Amino acid sequence: MTAISEDDIWAALAELDVPNTDKNILEKNMVNNLILKDRNVSFVIEINPSEKEIMEPLRRAAEVKILDLPGVSTATVALTAHKTAPNSESKVKPKETNNQKELAPDVKWIVAVASGKGGVGKSTTAVNLALSMEKIGLSVGLLDADIYGPSIPRMLGIKGKPKPLPNKQIAPMEKHGIKLMSIGFLIDEETPMIWRGPMVMGALEQMLRDVNWGKIDILVVDMPPGTGDAQLTMAQRVPLAGAIIVSTPQDIALIDARKGLNMFQKVNVPVLGIIENMSTFLCPNCGHRTDIFGHGGAKIEAEKLNCNFLGEIPLELDIRVKSDIGEPVVISQPESSYSNIYSQIANKIIYTLSGEQPRIAPKIIME
Repeated sequence: MTAISEDDIWAALAELDVPNTDKNILEKNMVNNLILKDRNVSFVIEINPSEKEIMEPLRRAAEVKILDLPGVSTATVALTAHKTAPNSESKVKPKETNNQKELAPDVKWIVAVASGKGGVGKSTTAVNLALSMEKIGLSVGLLDADIYGPSIPRMLGIKGKPKPLPNKQIAPMEKHGIKLMSIGFLIDEETPMIWRGPMVMGALEQMLRDVNWGKIDILVVDMPPGTGDAQLTMAQRVPLAGAIIVSTPQDIALIDARKGLNMFQKVNVPVLGIIENMSTFLCPNCGHRTDIFGHGGAKIEAEKLNCNFLGEIPLELDIRVKSDIGEPVVISQPESSYSNIYSQIANKIIYTLSGEQPRIAPKIIME
């Protein structure tokens, strides 16, 4: 395959004229943050906020131009602006539906797993829920939308690069029967992602639009932690069937969980429920119970907010260790009580989405 170089990219971009001017995109000095990694290209186009609609065709033309270059597998192009757009403090608009069909059109449900803050075990929860859904008979995809801290490749013990397809899409990776996509497959694990919000959104949209997910029942999206621009834009642009909030029991985490829940409600995304992670700790030696982060706070919060409480996941060494070595507990210890908890939560989520009776997960009898 022909190797692509930065010179090839610059030469192609020089052929793009800027609307309403007599100069090309390079002469106007509008291209920044060019990243060429293997056969994957990304950059941003700097614009005036008031010209977003005028410049959107230019963004699309730039993407097509780069994708047409021999040796290019993916092209991520985003519009960005330094100045604040007028009325940027105004009320959040409802989700737009113009381009939703382009984003994973054959997926029945797209469900976000989110948290108001980092460090609450959101990614571990997303991985084990996705695997639990596959075990009860659903076709499942898992999208790692945490651009700044992609962890899905490590948690599932999978390496390599997605393969380009003839139609300019790329094939998702696969492990344990589920389809996977993460920016972590395209960059080195220790490479920092120094991207602005619009560029992050461009990458996320491309992983939905340009990955050949095929016909699957559910796509679980491991969202970035927090409630910033990337999270809000993701909630507005992606046709989400619902969101799941993961929190630990202590008050400070629940404050942030409440923010996450309110964000989804403002953009008309239904919240399917709250999960309390690291709920309690049972000493493996003596069996003594210690509520390190408190206990029951998420359930109380769910009741206050009139939201489903999906379940409690304990603070358990095996869950953490198995995630670190790429052997999720649902796969490595399928008969454990922890796996049963994930299966029960997965059943509740599917029941809420479909309105059908939950598929019964096997019960674990402790003797």
